[in-house]
Amino acid sequence: MATTASEKIHCLIIGSGPAGYTAAIYAARANLKPVLYQGIQPGGQLTITTDVENYPGYPEGIQGPEMMVDFEKQAVRMGADIRYGIATKVDFSTSPHKVWIDDDKMIESDAVIIATGASAKWLGLESEKRLNGFGVSACAVCDGFFFRGKEVAIVGAGDTAAEEALYLSKLCTTVHMFIRRDQMRASKVMQERVLNTPNIKIYWNTDTDEVLGDKQVTGVRIKNNRTGEVQTIPVNGFFVAIGHQPNSDIFKGWVNMDEAGYIKTVPGTAATNVEGVFAAGDVQDKIYRQAVTAAGSGCMAALDAERWLGSKGIH
Repeated sequence: MATTASEKIHCLIIGSGPAGYTAAIYAARANLKPVLYQGIQPGGQLTITTDVENYPGYPEGIQGPEMMVDFEKQAVRMGADIRYGIATKVDFSTSPHKVWIDDDKMIESDAVIIATGASAKWLGLESEKRLNGFGVSACAVCDGFFFRGKEVAIVGAGDTAAEEALYLSKLCTTVHMFIRRDQMRASKVMQERVLNTPNIKIYWNTDTDEVLGDKQVTGVRIKNNRTGEVQTIPVNGFFVAIGHQPNSDIFKGWVNMDEAGYIKTVPGTAATNVEGVFAAGDVQDKIYRQAVTAAGSGCMAALDAERWLGSKGIH
């Protein structure tokens, strides 16, 4: 049986969105010689986003993939070692911590920063995937601005869907809200707010059949799952708010998580329950989920890692 290649380093960063790259910038500047593995989606969720207009420092806005290229270039310029590869297994029982990359290389690292992000849950429609970034979005706060004065649709029934529908209602003429059952899962207070907002139109017992449009969303076809009635509604934007899934499976059993799989950090820090293991970005943030907050938590994780390594006399 072939032996696994191994390598010993000071600081390993898993993931390459705003959190991972910012952690790499700070860790490199602190001379921790960080190694960052980009994971299954180099650049993270922003690589499937088009215009980003709410990130400070880009007065004209910027394309999501272009912004992630800028982040990566800056991390490389500071001295971070950026690599392709996916973390497939971890062992945090001893120090240094062990992380396997692509099942065939084992990294031993004194400090580990988890920045694996979260993935939006989708309906699974071909048209939804094809028009993602061209009117289809999983983030109203990120993209609602582009639909000011227009009609949009949103699918979802929980607190996030209610919050996003209310946010869109302030920007858009009409928000068509599709709910699969005859009731919402959102908290009572959120339900009341949605029901009392005149430009949110709710469709109960409704499934999304197809997102319509060639190069841009032009409408959506829905079906009442009780009566079978099919309806086409003209909209410019289609928002999916059925939840996010944190990319944390390989860390289960090692770091503390909530019931949804988000990694728990010590309040006010990026530290997890495992000494020397830190978490940043959307894998530990189910509330804000913005590029700028992810970058901020990446900075926190690198500073916390630097201080922890210093306290252990590891340089």
